[in-house]
Amino acid sequence: GMTMVIISTGIDLSVGSLIALSSMCASVFIRDIGGGVEASLLMMLCGCLLGIAVCAFSGSFVGVMVTAFKVPPFIVTLAFMLMARGVALRLGDGQSINALPDSISWFGARDTLAIPHQVILMVVLYIIAHFVMSKTVFGRHVYAIGGNAEAARLSGIRVNRTLIIVYTICGALAGLGGV
Repeated sequence: GMTMVIISTGIDLSVGSLIALSSMCASVFIRDIGGGVEASLLMMLCGCLLGIAVCAFSGSFVGVMVTAFKVPPFIVTLAFMLMARGVALRLGDGQSINALPDSISWFGARDTLAIPHQVILMVVLYIIAHFVMSKTVFGRHVYAIGGNAEAARLSGIRVNRTLIIVYTICGALAGLGGV
């Protein structure tokens, strides 16, 4: 996600705080609504999807601020970094959340064939990102915007829409990282 943002000549400083926000949203949902340590797989999945969705929405907001209001990405993402960090701290009251089922660690602390699940996810995401950036029209649009946004606009590329999508993808992937 960050690669797409950087290729499009942007920057996203809020990724670290979005990771914290995503993990706190998912954890609070599982603890308070999903049943805590007795949460079902469905409730854990809903909590994780909530964390990813919150971060994707945050990325969309950043994209709109950058495109529609022409605020520099450095300023918008710096401000959003502070907001996301504050919301994450507020959600957990400054404490870690430990009332979660042990099975939640399946994705983050287990392995398959001696390969950690995070490594498998990373390889899958790299393959998808490579395909998207090298074989799709969207990827070519991202590269074109990074080369010269005005020339891309004059070529018929919807620059604002593409940038909003890029920041949304970056936010969603930060949310996935937090989960």
